[in-house]
Amino acid sequence: MDAAQFRAQSIIFICHGTSAVHSPLSLSLLNQFVAKRTSVLLGVPLTGIAAECSVSMRDTASRLVRAGYAVYGIDHEGHGRSSGRRCYVPNFSDVVADCSRHFMSVCDKPENRGKKRFLYGISMGGSIALLLHRKEPAYWDGAVLLAPMCKISDDMRPHPVVVSALKMVCAVAPGWRIIPIPDIIDKVCKDPEIRKKVRSNPYIYRGKLPLKTCHELLMVSLDIEKNLHEVSLPFLVLHGGDDIVTDPLVSKLLFEEASSGDKDLKLYPGMWHALMAELPQDAERVYSDIISWLDQRANCAANVSVVNTGTASA
Repeated sequence: MDAAQFRAQSIIFICHGTSAVHSPLSLSLLNQFVAKRTSVLLGVPLTGIAAECSVSMRDTASRLVRAGYAVYGIDHEGHGRSSGRRCYVPNFSDVVADCSRHFMSVCDKPENRGKKRFLYGISMGGSIALLLHRKEPAYWDGAVLLAPMCKISDDMRPHPVVVSALKMVCAVAPGWRIIPIPDIIDKVCKDPEIRKKVRSNPYIYRGKLPLKTCHELLMVSLDIEKNLHEVSLPFLVLHGGDDIVTDPLVSKLLFEEASSGDKDLKLYPGMWHALMAELPQDAERVYSDIISWLDQRANCAANVSVVNTGTASA
């Protein structure tokens, strides 16, 4: 069975093009898509806070399309070209619910029924992918997680008093924009051309974060951290060894504690947070690892056996 045949059994979502979808909150969410080919890789545009998918994820979508996959996704509420207060997340579960409704509606289209379904999450998007899996544990066939936000490292963990104070202030002024987003592009993206694209991207939010958004991110991280053992779907987690945004040890902990019988860990010494913004030869290495992993699990008819293949890349 060749690649095109077995990929036709699978689905993912990322971004390209535009069309509007509406959530029950009457918000217009931007639906990003690329032209469909023989297969659909159901990759979620699960990106980080303040990010978007129509520009930032275009290269990733194109790379996956060239590999024979088609890709879908949406900008989250208040992000990119979707409506809503900029970068304001009043309830993280609403973000997860929007993604779930949209992705499942795409899966339910006649041309997609019966195909395998995968999630693709980056940073905060990794949290969303894990929460989508928790919401429907048997629905998703796998996940690719790049530097996922699934635990707060011990040296960054706020004191319980700080957490309580944040909760109280949020109750009074949830929209208070007081937390600045640090400019760490030069410490996250190695490729100078990608740095230029990020700095010129008009859809990336660069203002201060609302208190409620910070509180929601904190609560979600703590919740996922306590329930890593519930992660049972096949997954590939990838992390740069010199990531200063999310701790590589967090991905290692996810790999160790998850109950999944099919899980793989790829650590890249010397690489940073934005793995797809590494120098071209290193980014291609990451793409190759992802596509190889997906190809094996898309081959449902070939009965490929894949269990506990965790490795640390050198």
